[in-house]
Amino acid sequence: MKLRIQDELDTSPLVLSDLCCQLEKVPKAPTSTNSPQCPIFFPQMLTYILSFLPLSDQKEASLVSRAWYCAARNALQESLGLRGISCISLTNLDGSPASHEVLQSVADHLGPHLQSLCLGGGSPTEASFVALILGCPALRILDLSGCNSLFTSGMLLAQPETAQRVQQALSGLRELSLASLRDLADLSFNRLSSCAPSLERLSLAYCHLTFELGPAQGSLGPQDSSPSQLSFCNLLRFVKERAARLHALDLSGTGLPPEALQALGQVAGLRLQELSLHSCRDLSTEAVAALCCQQPGLTSLDLSGCSELADGAILAVSRGLRHLQRLSLRKLQRLTDAGCSALGGLQELQSLDLAECCLLRGRALAQALGSVRGAPPPLASLSLAHCSSLKDASVLSLIPVLGPSLRVLDLSSCVALSNQTMQAICTYLTQLSVLRLAWCKELRDWGLLGLQEPSEETSQGPQPHRELEHQASSLKDPSPQPQGPSLLMLQALRELDLTACSKLTDASLTKVLQFPQLKRLSLSLLPALTDKGLVAVARGCPSLERLALSHCSLLSDEGWAQAAGSWPRLQHLNLSSCSQLTARTLDSIGQACRQLQMVDVALCPGISITSVRRFQAQLPQVTCVQSRFVGGADLTLTL
Repeated sequence: MKLRIQDELDTSPLVLSDLCCQLEKVPKAPTSTNSPQCPIFFPQMLTYILSFLPLSDQKEASLVSRAWYCAARNALQESLGLRGISCISLTNLDGSPASHEVLQSVADHLGPHLQSLCLGGGSPTEASFVALILGCPALRILDLSGCNSLFTSGMLLAQPETAQRVQQALSGLRELSLASLRDLADLSFNRLSSCAPSLERLSLAYCHLTFELGPAQGSLGPQDSSPSQLSFCNLLRFVKERAARLHALDLSGTGLPPEALQALGQVAGLRLQELSLHSCRDLSTEAVAALCCQQPGLTSLDLSGCSELADGAILAVSRGLRHLQRLSLRKLQRLTDAGCSALGGLQELQSLDLAECCLLRGRALAQALGSVRGAPPPLASLSLAHCSSLKDASVLSLIPVLGPSLRVLDLSSCVALSNQTMQAICTYLTQLSVLRLAWCKELRDWGLLGLQEPSEETSQGPQPHRELEHQASSLKDPSPQPQGPSLLMLQALRELDLTACSKLTDASLTKVLQFPQLKRLSLSLLPALTDKGLVAVARGCPSLERLALSHCSLLSDEGWAQAAGSWPRLQHLNLSSCSQLTARTLDSIGQACRQLQMVDVALCPGISITSVRRFQAQLPQVTCVQSRFVGGADLTLTL
């Protein structure tokens, strides 16, 4: 069972170290509590001091000793109430007494302030769920995705007095997610939804909806609700009743047919702002065109994976949804540049996902975005991942028109892109916070360093590496000035993915990976990355929380002995298939990375299951992935 609490405080780990040094000087309480020398205020003082630390550091402090554990636990309980924690996620719940105790503690200590609660994928009992909800009268968001145990019996909220009390607690609920519930039926849906009269957002993604539309579609009353299946007719009746309030629907993966979408769109009084239809593969271009006429106020639309849609659907969207801000067209295999040419009409667009649209070449998109009159488009996120037809020329024409508002750019698996694209990104998109370039195999050291690429004749001999080192020599200064448009210009980066950019080496990585605020980094499948590069990355990116280094076969225990100490905030680490690593690396990580939650050492031949178990004894909270070849098969264990 895991508890994740949203907390915006951010305190340096050095603060905790300084406090530890001071507190160690305080006399320890003797074993006998009857001794007159016992400093009875020490626990209270320690609790008080720990209450000023962020949650992650309180957790680290709790590992010092049992006294510190008790103080940290008390500080946590007090600080949660004082800070008014409003958002928590509980995963892996079950029907055990321990899970029931956790839910009761959440209700007692957090309930009055709690506004968002996620129980996704858990299996709480109906009784513990009801008790929790009754203790959370301020809830605005409730996520029950995958909580099948609540709906298996069909008796949730079947008692009128219980339903009335829950309705009082959920009177302010605005958002409800019931995604991926295989046992959800009309009766249980009606009972729960009737307890949330103020509902504005509803998700039934990947629930099994049955469609039997006829002349009297949606005219059935609550008395006709099915106890064993979730019907579209029942949903349509609900939408008609709540049309004045409901403004967001997620029906992804429900197999919604065109006639059902049309019936939804024409509900009187319905003014949808957000609609997600991911993987509704039967939808037609005509149905989407009708929707755009019926619901012109949509600001967010997800049509990804609707494989029957083509350019005509995008033309209808651009003409009918002038205020659209978020549009996902991922995996539309029929979409071409002709469809993208109309996107310039969406002048308020902030997020655009065109990933896996393999026919796109990019020029029409650049022309469409460049045709917007006045200020550049307010686009903040753009994904062109897996658009394998993209070339440097089209991307170079696109990047300058994206504007300074872009924060997220995903060009993963655009395999033809080279250093020219990299340097254009570093020139025009300096405010990026997320950059994904995985599997862009033509990227080289020159592109990251902002240096001129050598001529073809020169690049055939051993000279290029020495020339590269010479040109980059001025970058050895602790505060280097980029030579041209180098990666160093993207100082706002929080996430960087260079997976499988296999031509990159230490020559560039040691110079440009200097991002003190970077949280996520992937350098997996870089065969030339050595201990020198690892240590440089550790010193240049000390705030990493997620790091992927799988299949980096040149990394060794010595490198990790030097690097681990720079990553006290590391939480997720992937070292799978790093063939030189042994238990010594786990020892180094265990001593330095005390906040680690998951480590993957699968297919590391030098790390045995015994070593992994010893590592987990140091850090009990860590989930370890280990695998071995047994009898010619790959046996993977999660410990």
